[in-house]
Amino acid sequence: MRLTKQDIESVAYLSRLELSEEEKDKLAGHINRLLENFGELAKLDTEGVEPTSHTIPVSNVFRKDEVRPSLPAEEVISNGPQVADNCFVVPRVVET
Repeated sequence: MRLTKQDIESVAYLSRLELSEEEKDKLAGHINRLLENFGELAKLDTEGVEPTSHTIPVSNVFRKDEVRPSLPAEEVISNGPQVADNCFVVPRVVET
């Protein structure tokens, strides 16, 4: 299945994208090449190939959640440029 320039225009319209004629031609070419590549992959015999979610074996790499000693609060806040009530003071970024 090859995409036409009209297909690209339709998707661009639905996506609220403004594309130049050159961009439409370029995208049609790129997408059609991708579709051809997927078509080649679809021809491969995958009988007996187990489905996987990763190309290499993956194991859980999280460590156990254990309480460990940490730095004292006084030492941590001593690095802050502005501190109040044992907390860092940061500029407000959300307007009310």
